[in-house]
Amino acid sequence: MKNVSADAINALKAQCRGEVLLRDDAGYEAARQIWNGMFDRLPGIIVRCVGTGDVIKAVNFGRDHELLISVKGGGHNSAGNAVCDDGLMIDLSLMRRVNVDPKKKTLRVDGGALLGDMDDESQLYGLAVSGGGIISHTGVGGLTLGGGFGWISRKHGLAIDNLISAEVVTSDGKLLTASAGENPELFWGLRGGGGNFGIVTSFVFKCVAIGPEVYSGLIVKKFEDAKEYIKFHRDYVRTLPDDMTVWMVVRHAPPLPFLPNEVHGKMVVVVPFVWLGNEAEGKAFIKPIQEATPSHGEAFGMNPWVGWQSGFDGLVGHGARNYWKSHHIKGLSDDCIDKIIAFGDTMPSPECEIFIPHMEGAPSHVPADETAFSYRETPFVLNIHTRWQNPSDDKRCIAWARDFHAATEPFAKGVYVNFLSEEGEGRVKEAYTEAVWERLVQVKQKYDPQNLFRMNQNIKP
Repeated sequence: MKNVSADAINALKAQCRGEVLLRDDAGYEAARQIWNGMFDRLPGIIVRCVGTGDVIKAVNFGRDHELLISVKGGGHNSAGNAVCDDGLMIDLSLMRRVNVDPKKKTLRVDGGALLGDMDDESQLYGLAVSGGGIISHTGVGGLTLGGGFGWISRKHGLAIDNLISAEVVTSDGKLLTASAGENPELFWGLRGGGGNFGIVTSFVFKCVAIGPEVYSGLIVKKFEDAKEYIKFHRDYVRTLPDDMTVWMVVRHAPPLPFLPNEVHGKMVVVVPFVWLGNEAEGKAFIKPIQEATPSHGEAFGMNPWVGWQSGFDGLVGHGARNYWKSHHIKGLSDDCIDKIIAFGDTMPSPECEIFIPHMEGAPSHVPADETAFSYRETPFVLNIHTRWQNPSDDKRCIAWARDFHAATEPFAKGVYVNFLSEEGEGRVKEAYTEAVWERLVQVKQKYDPQNLFRMNQNIKP
């Protein structure tokens, strides 16, 4: 690495409580791995931080030696920004403490913690953080900074709507608290602006009472009836109370135990749901879904919240190749449905899925300028999650996703920043309204004027 002497690296090792790894060190290979197998990058140095002091030392080292810096929390983002070539990876993945205050119903979590860490600890008190994603090995930090939605966000809001404060290491190595009362403009930018303004070493969230069991499950519809079902779905889910979340996934059927063997691997429409009321009321709400079109199978009942939150982990394990394209969708018009079905018919691998969550609810009631998260009122998200194993399939799978994305652009209004792959500054701007973007640029200019933190969905100062 240019600009870095052996003496400087040895001094950094002596200062840090965590590990400082070079390419030949034991542990380097494991530490550089991230969720998306598309990225095989080799950082020059990895600092495995065990506390905020290590993060400050690493930031100062990277800035002073003019290194490209990447930040790894859960390492789960599809764009692969957690790992860089030749530069400095600041690895927070050892910082996973979670502390719950059951009286105040608040939770403090380290910046490297995973969703599953947060769920496990909060559920000891029958609590949960709303907006905390749907895959337990997702990092809390990256999820939150982009917005964060999940099974209960229609009722209780996005992760950023439940964020009370954050501790942030800025590009000058300072540790700041961001909240409504301290550094409020930084707090505004952190809530939707991604990792552009510093490294968040801890978050404090308000919690809500959940579970320990929720009425939830899956209904698996026949793909040959997809148009009829999706037309029903687009209207019906928008009539439901905020306590009910019903999503839709078009994909090849996983080998679920309640499905006949002959259905495994066939194209299906999976309809997962969570209801926050009692079981009898929930049954009444899902009955029209059951009756709308024939089903291959279904499984639902009172399920442990922690189990439901990790129930889809096996479909998106680490190491596969992933490429995402996404939109907020103004509505599932007949033409839009036709495009979804047509591209579902040509899905390039059995691991791909077309994920269509219904949004609205509590997030749509938050004033548009309260956080940096834009497009709160669009009813649906369309996430084209392309996933495959063999590098020889890269070109074909990526082309399918891009063609699908282009075909559905007429129905779109903006994009969720957490669902972007590497798509450039112009596409990042589409995650925000013009007024929000201009304000984010000003926050960036104040807190990171040299763009030290640019391995992200970048907002240039």
